Order: sequence, then structure tokens, then C-alpha cells
Amino acid sequence: MLTLTLFRHAKSSWDHADLTDFDRPLNDRGERDAPVMGRYLARHQLIPDLILCSSARRTRETLELASAEWPVKPQTEYAEALYLATQDTMFGILRNVGKHSPHVMMIGHNPGIHSFAMNMAGTGEADARYALSSKYPTAAIANITFGSSAWSTIKPGEGTLTAFVTPKQIDRM
Repeated sequence: MLTLTLFRHAKSSWDHADLTDFDRPLNDRGERDAPVMGRYLARHQLIPDLILCSSARRTRETLELASAEWPVKPQTEYAEALYLATQDTMFGILRNVGKHSPHVMMIGHNPGIHSFAMNMAGTGEADARYALSSKYPTAAIANITFGSSAWSTIKPGEGTLTAFVTPKQIDRM
């Protein structure tokens, strides 16, 4: 079985007009939400074997804050191709992951991460699927499992959405 965790970067700042979109940092809310989501992942044993992270500043900061308290540091690859990637780009990157990584996390941006999650998860718990279809807020996490044993053989719609969690939901837990 394979597990894909899709993590949208935490809330970023628009306060620095001199910065490019790629270089925008997290804002205060993003700096609070990222560790909350990191603790959720650790508590639910969702620490990946491999992290594929957009090389944009806000995704790197999200990962740094979320993983700060993890007991292990997964192999991490930063990819410019994940910056504002389409679902097709994300799918192509994922299908090239080797068998040594049965749990992959991708940290990226909307709208690509939202459409990719929707395209990959063909089944799952009804409330989670409805929430996912509505919107994909900053710092949200979608967890999708596949019955396949190799990333190169997965197909859109074959995944099962096992969780869709936002920071606001965790605040209420």
C-alpha cells in the first residue's frame, strides 16, 4: 500500500511589496498553523519516508516549522517544478518516485494541490470528500492511500481519501 500526503503551505504574507511571489514568507497565522499540522501528522503517525517540497520560501518555511518536533527527519527534495505546479506536473513527479518510499508527502500550492487531490482520490469518507471538494485552505492536509505497490502504476481516481484536515479543525479537537 502507498500513502500520499498533500500539504498546502501555511498562510503567507502579502506585506512585502518588494518581494516576488516565490519569495513571500509565512505570516503570523502561518507560523502558528504549520507546527499545529506537524504535531497532527506526528500524532497520527503520518510522517512520510520522502518529502517533495516546492522550493518557494513559504513551502520551505511550512516544512521547517511542521517537522521541527518529528522524531525522524525524512529525506527531503526541493523542486522548482512544484512551485505553482499543475495537477499533471504533480502526477508526473509522483509517478517517478521509487519503491523505497511508500509514504510520500508533497508540499505545494493552490490551485494545483487542490485539483491534484480531487483527481487522485476516487473514494473515501463522504464528509472528508465533501470538505475537500469545497476548498483547500492554507496548511490543510489531504491523506490518500493506494492499493498499488509502485508509484509508477498509480492512476487518477484510484486513491482513497483517508483524511482531510485543516488547522481550524484541529483547534476544535
